Amino acid sequence: MNQEKIIVILGPTASGKTGLSIELAKKLNTEIISGDSQLVYRGFDIGAAKPDVKERGGVVHHMIDILPPEATFNVADFIQQVKPLITKLNNQGKIPILAGGTGLYIKSLVEGYQFNETAGDEKYRQQLEELAASKGKEYVHEMLQKVNPEAAQRIHPNNFRRVIRALEVYHLGGEQISTDRESELIYDVYVAGLYWRRDLLYDRINRRVDMMIAGGLAQEVSQLLAAGVAPDCQAMRGIGYKEMLRHIHGECSLADAGNEIKKATRHFAKRQLTWYRKMPYIHWYHPALYKGHGLLDNVTWNIARFFNH
Repeated sequence: MNQEKIIVILGPTASGKTGLSIELAKKLNTEIISGDSQLVYRGFDIGAAKPDVKERGGVVHHMIDILPPEATFNVADFIQQVKPLITKLNNQGKIPILAGGTGLYIKSLVEGYQFNETAGDEKYRQQLEELAASKGKEYVHEMLQKVNPEAAQRIHPNNFRRVIRALEVYHLGGEQISTDRESELIYDVYVAGLYWRRDLLYDRINRRVDMMIAGGLAQEVSQLLAAGVAPDCQAMRGIGYKEMLRHIHGECSLADAGNEIKKATRHFAKRQLTWYRKMPYIHWYHPALYKGHGLLDNVTWNIARFFNH
């Protein structure tokens, strides 16, 4: 049976995934599926580095602005919605481009993780509930932080059912590293990764945060709160939003909030790279080595060669 085709553009935050994926989509006459967990929320634009309509350059984007601010969203939701999109686009003769940085989402999709909400380990679940009763929900959330920081970042400690579910997935082996590429990947997939030297990446992160603040991130958060968005909802726990909330509540200056966002984003980039090390099938590119359209041309050439093997 022929596997469905997909192209993935990944890399740490601020590595240039959005720009490359849009240019590539134009060149290949295809559509983009966002693989970023924060872009699903309507109204969360500046802090999520969401490409606006002008930036998208006429390219159709899926999985952006699909949920109200207070909705919850996890990897199982992502896979459930993205798999049919890939099938639909393949049936139209297009190879979709999945662009994003949420490592768990991309790894789970291309390696075919099964997330069944009804399946689980009842005994383990009970142990976690007893721990929460004796030591508090924060204690159990910290357990998740140790084994899956990306999920812990996304799931509020009070959303205890999700915390337990994420720990169950880990406990049941859902996060095992795949080593056998041929048997593990469920798609005919070319994965391009963008890699920057650390000092260059951190400079890009710092500049992007400065642009977000200059572009009105504080005003965006204020408007979301004024519209009734709860400060403790999942989307507000994203990097950029939770730090700006502290500034809006008078707990720190705008400059301090900016520095906290930069620091949190740098840590996030390191965690992303840790995830990518579990994905040996990534073809890495160093954008700093290319000029003009060199990176785009090289990636395009390698994709063509890959799918014509």
